[in-house]
Amino acid sequence: MNDTRIRPRDRDAIIQSLRAGVVPRSGQQHVQVGRAREVESLLRDLDSVADGGSTARFVIGEYGSGKTFFLNLIRAAALKKRLVTMHADLAPDRRLHATGGQARSLYAELARNTSTSAKPDGGALAGIVERFVSQALTTAREQGVAPEIVIRQRMAELSELVGGYDFGTVVEAYWRGHDTGHEQLKIDAVRWLRGEFTTKTEARAALGVRTIVDDASFYDQLKLLSRFVRMAGYSGLLVCLDEMVNLYKLTSSQARSANYEQILRIVNDSLQGISTHVGFLFGGTPEFLMDTRRGLYSYEALQSRLAENAFATNGLVDHSGPVLRLTNLTQEDFYILLTKLRHVHASGDPQQYLVPDEALHAFMHHCSQNIGDAYFRTPRTTIREFLNLLSVLENNPGQPWEPLIGGVRFEAERNPDLEPIEAAEPDESRVDDELATFRL
Repeated sequence: MNDTRIRPRDRDAIIQSLRAGVVPRSGQQHVQVGRAREVESLLRDLDSVADGGSTARFVIGEYGSGKTFFLNLIRAAALKKRLVTMHADLAPDRRLHATGGQARSLYAELARNTSTSAKPDGGALAGIVERFVSQALTTAREQGVAPEIVIRQRMAELSELVGGYDFGTVVEAYWRGHDTGHEQLKIDAVRWLRGEFTTKTEARAALGVRTIVDDASFYDQLKLLSRFVRMAGYSGLLVCLDEMVNLYKLTSSQARSANYEQILRIVNDSLQGISTHVGFLFGGTPEFLMDTRRGLYSYEALQSRLAENAFATNGLVDHSGPVLRLTNLTQEDFYILLTKLRHVHASGDPQQYLVPDEALHAFMHHCSQNIGDAYFRTPRTTIREFLNLLSVLENNPGQPWEPLIGGVRFEAERNPDLEPIEAAEPDESRVDDELATFRL
């Protein structure tokens, strides 16, 4: 590590993200520590997806333990394996099942965050369609036939899937725009694929299709995309959904059950091999999984499928099941993490280190005295404070580090998901019926 130089742009992006308490969009490998066996397990999943399989995994960890960082690390590995990745955080207005546009909103967020190795920061969907069309043109030239014939033949493979016919029609529309220089047609086709049309009338006028990506077609559209990216030459599709605790926090039991039923459908398709070339990663807290009143375990069918190995106790682990629990970092892991943060802050130049090794030990001792073991088990706050310390030393040359460490103040992470949940909202189906009546 000591001779690994880091570009200033990458260094600044990593430092700024971690000081803000968020996960860097890139460069995670520079600060990754521990959890090697969990990473290996999910790398095997990625290979399975590339070979035509399907997976659904639940990455479970305490608040602040590094779930989002871990998911981003796996996404980066997926891009290197030539998979297409999509990722989004669930939120009150973004969930897997709804009747008021929230599922379509989640799909649109996933579509915006579609990434490939050539475009790792999102916005890659248009490029995937362009790649498919370019390959169809090459095949058409080789076979001596019209490009639209090749495209229709390949799109016919999707006709067996729900929504496959209109999906193919939209891709053909993109080709026509490509062939005639009709840029608006290409834009409209990509908008449809991204789930950005809100009315069927608008979609029909623009593209001649009678459907749009809506709440009901959320999962079906992802299955279509997993097949389409394969046609475009990629290995498969990885869908990462974080902040799943937002389903746990839904106050309507009917809404929670409907969302858990959608998760069950994804899990069943994965276990039975119905889906191909697609993997799902769900990130959540233990409460989201195990709470028998509001969590996934409140849905009996999911509880039976996600039950953990009864033999994996007393320090024994099983990383092959649908639930992957992130092990806590050890003190040794955290020390290595501090050395990596120091290295990144110095742009990979050991001559520019602002603090010696004894400062790292002193910092860890100070953390332990103030908040106990939480400093390395849920390290977000302590990482931020360590980088703040280095920033002060960087901006005040000659300032000794010893008095600064004693002045660091922080508290253990508090999980807002465990705060009291508001009173139940009105029944969702009644609200929808009332809105429908009002529109009439």
